[in-house]
This record gives sequence, structure tokens and C-alpha cells, in this order.
Amino acid sequence: MNSVKVAINGYGVIGKRVADAVKAQDDMALVGVADVVDDYRIKTAPLLGVPVFAATAEAADRMRAAGIAPAGELEAMLAQADVVVDCTPKKVAAGNKQLYDALRIKSIFQGGESHTLTGHSFVAQANYATALGRDSTRVVSCNTTSILRTLGALKQAQLLKRARGTLIRRASDPWEAHQDGIMNTVVPEKSIPSHQGPDARTVDPDLDVVTIAVKAAHNSSHLHTWWVELAREATREEVLAAFRAAPRIAFVRTHDGLSALNSTVELMADLGRRRGDMWEVALWEDVLTVDGNQLYYCYQVFNQAIVIPETIDAIRALSGIETDAERSMAKTDRTLGLVRDFLSATDREPDA
Repeated sequence: MNSVKVAINGYGVIGKRVADAVKAQDDMALVGVADVVDDYRIKTAPLLGVPVFAATAEAADRMRAAGIAPAGELEAMLAQADVVVDCTPKKVAAGNKQLYDALRIKSIFQGGESHTLTGHSFVAQANYATALGRDSTRVVSCNTTSILRTLGALKQAQLLKRARGTLIRRASDPWEAHQDGIMNTVVPEKSIPSHQGPDARTVDPDLDVVTIAVKAAHNSSHLHTWWVELAREATREEVLAAFRAAPRIAFVRTHDGLSALNSTVELMADLGRRRGDMWEVALWEDVLTVDGNQLYYCYQVFNQAIVIPETIDAIRALSGIETDAERSMAKTDRTLGLVRDFLSATDREPDA
């Protein structure tokens, strides 16, 4: 099988996880990762068998001084690649796109960039086909990804009319919580709707969705609460069946002791997941309530990992090595180990 050659620019929270995921695919080959840092974050890469490149000449000098031997600079890495996944900090990637375009390398960006950068935003179950063969796309943010997965499940079941959600966002990524954060307060976002609802419509323009967001004093993950007006009266069992039929949603239950964000994070570690990652939307089955055509539910978004499966699927779509969304998603989910129910002994792999 021919492998698509993948380069990763930025080896931070998302970049290192994309690197892990690319290495797990038999139809992809990791060329290497590039960055500007010379601390523990990039020093772990060679220990994991990941080739390191310097994003700039200055970074190369700092790396060598820190005992890191870069395999080359950014353009040398890109010259070997078919697709680059840009995981650089927010707003940096826009400048990088000019280089990728000049080198005629396909490029994938993260949700911190604007939709206008690529003219296409991506969630695999929603619009895989429209990404086929494109030169670039943008994998939407963690929260927007979760919105499209869950509302997409209801839409697929012809149950969705409109949705209104509240997002309780984590204050910072865990690794940088010592640098900034929020203590003993909750900060509302300044505008309603918050950006996630409009962002979801860049992928699926038909969604009638409004989001409100607040930032809270924790850093484990995000919590969403949703009110949905259904297209008709439905039973709780119908709604649960719609979520069960959708990819990348897994149920949790308060009666299992999974009653808060921290308990689910602990469960991922207990299950032995690499980096303790949760790629699925963790939806509380026993909290979900249906009253006629009114649906109420809540779920958890592990912001560090939820977009990783989407990124792998985006690589396949842009490169054209897989034209069928369901086949790509099934392969991605199988190789990463996604499940439909975290505590089911018979569900250790997703449906193929």
C-alpha cells in the first residue's frame, strides 16, 4: 500500500497527538515534526522515534545548543511530504499557508484559524466528501467538533429542529496552568452567540444552533449542556438510538461513579489510554431527558484529543487515498481505539 507522507508543523498539545495517530496508520508515514522550542516538549520526540526539524534557522541554533540534533529545517521537511498538518499556535498558521501553497503541499489547519483561511472547514461525519482532493482544509475546534457530532446524529435521525447550548469551558490547557488561568470565578464570554455555533455552520449551514459560553476555573476539559427542539415528539429510546448509531460518541453514567469531568479523565488513565486521551464525546446517558419534542442532555469534551481522529480523516480526504468517509472513520477509530461505551467489555473496538 502506498503511504501518504505527512509532516507536522508544531509539536504541542495537538501536534504530538497527531504524530502518534499518524504513526498508527498503515496508509500514512510520518516525515517528522517541526517546532521552534528547545525544551522538554520537543526533546521527547526523538525518544519516541519522531524525526525533529527546526521551524527556523534561529530555532535550529537553539536546538543544537540544547543538545538536539535537528534533521533539517522546515522546508527540508516539507519537501519530503504530501500533506502538512499545521499545529502551530493560533494565528501563526495563516502566515505558514503561503509557504505551503508555494511548495504545492496540501495543508490542514486547526480550529484556532478562521474559516476564510482555507474556505473549507472539516468534520468527517458531516462533510468528508467536500474535502476530497482539496488543497487545504481546517479541522474545526474541539467544541465545534462535538457540536457537529451530536447534532449531526440527531439530524441524521431526522429528529433535529433547533438547538441551544451552553458551554462551560476549561480555563487553560493542563501543561500551562501555572502560567495563567482563572481561580474562584467564572467568566462569561462577551458575545452571544459564542463563536462555536456560527463555526459549526461553516461545516453544516443548515444547523439552527446558538451557543453561549463561560470560562470556568478548571483545566481538565469542557462541559456542554444542550436544549434541543426536536422535529417531532420522540421517545428517550429513539434519541439514545440516534446517538448510538453515530460515530465517536460514547456513553458514561453517573451511577458508575462517572459524575464529573475529573472522574472521566481518571477513567481514561485507568483504561491505559496513551496520554490519557479521550477522542470521543462522553455523553451522560442517565442524564439525558426527553419531554415530548424537547430534549435535554450534557456531555464532556476532552479538548486535547477530540480533533485527532478528524485530522487523520482530513489527511485521507485531501490526499484522496480513501474516498469513502465511513471507511476512513472506521479505520481511524479502530487504530486509535475509539469505543461506543467506555465500560462495556464487548465494545473495546468500534463497529467497522
